[in-house]
Amino acid sequence: MREKRRRGQGTNAVTLEAVAEIAKVSTITVSRILRNKGPIAEATRDRVMAAVRAVGYVPNRIAGSLASAGSNLMGVLIPSLSNIVFPEVLRGIHDALEQSGFQPVVGVTDYNMDAEERLVHSLLEWKPAALIITGFDHTMATRRMLKQTDIRVVELMDIDSAPIDLAVGMSHHSAGYDTGKYLIEKGYRRFGYVGHNWSVDQRARLRYEGLAKALAEAGLSILDEALVDGPSSTLAGRDMLSQLLARKRTLDVVVFSNDDMAVGGVFHCNSAHIELKTGLALFGFNGLELGQALPVPLSTIRSNRYLIGKIAVEKIISEPHRGTAPGIIDTGYEIIAGGTA
Repeated sequence: MREKRRRGQGTNAVTLEAVAEIAKVSTITVSRILRNKGPIAEATRDRVMAAVRAVGYVPNRIAGSLASAGSNLMGVLIPSLSNIVFPEVLRGIHDALEQSGFQPVVGVTDYNMDAEERLVHSLLEWKPAALIITGFDHTMATRRMLKQTDIRVVELMDIDSAPIDLAVGMSHHSAGYDTGKYLIEKGYRRFGYVGHNWSVDQRARLRYEGLAKALAEAGLSILDEALVDGPSSTLAGRDMLSQLLARKRTLDVVVFSNDDMAVGGVFHCNSAHIELKTGLALFGFNGLELGQALPVPLSTIRSNRYLIGKIAVEKIISEPHRGTAPGIIDTGYEIIAGGTA
């Protein structure tokens, strides 16, 4: 008899029997492997787990218990706790959940899509009321799981792609484009760029592409760039600007992938006795408090990080069921003139 559909599984939910059929084993074998019970040949285990990933099957950890047992849980996956951006998002989530009766279950992916896949699978086993996840970049297996579940799925930070269910954030391509337009209007013409590894931060790439588009429309281009092979940091920003200027001292403005990197650029300018703005203009992204606390406040774009987390939860609470079409909520951004550009 086929397994009945359960709460937290969509109309396209995959059954245990379907996994067994694809792997060409019994349902008992699939169940034993998923529960890690008893000795199983490694080749059989690999074949079953490949089938599980291929179809996006998620077992129900609360089957046989109270149907609403998992309904007060809300899964939250973020890529980092060391990047100040995401603790601010979590603060918005926390404040919106405070009086709601929901309990957040937070996981950190370290910008690793395979780790995200494992966490999504684990969270969905407990049938949370909703899942909040960062960005649009997921493995195919993760995407299948998120599409097949019927719980709310909110992808945070970015609205430049089509969401699975709901996206809450800002257009990073537009932010990069507006950065270019703003700096061109300020009279800058010789542009450089300092950034970090795009493979773990596609939003930074989108801002770069938006910047390049604005420059191209004005007949300009990015004359030189320096990308650190790793995550963003203040030290990386300092060192990359030093390397960039050693090659291209004629630049009059450098755009950074974010404020962490740009603050490092400020430190390099200070140590190299380069006058900020008149000797070299610097522009960041995020609007971090650290950048605004500098003796010369950083010119940058402020993203509404707290608001992104808060609105995501408020939307889930007010509309707990998926609509017929994906939705997008644009939380916007603002240019901070600062004193460095």
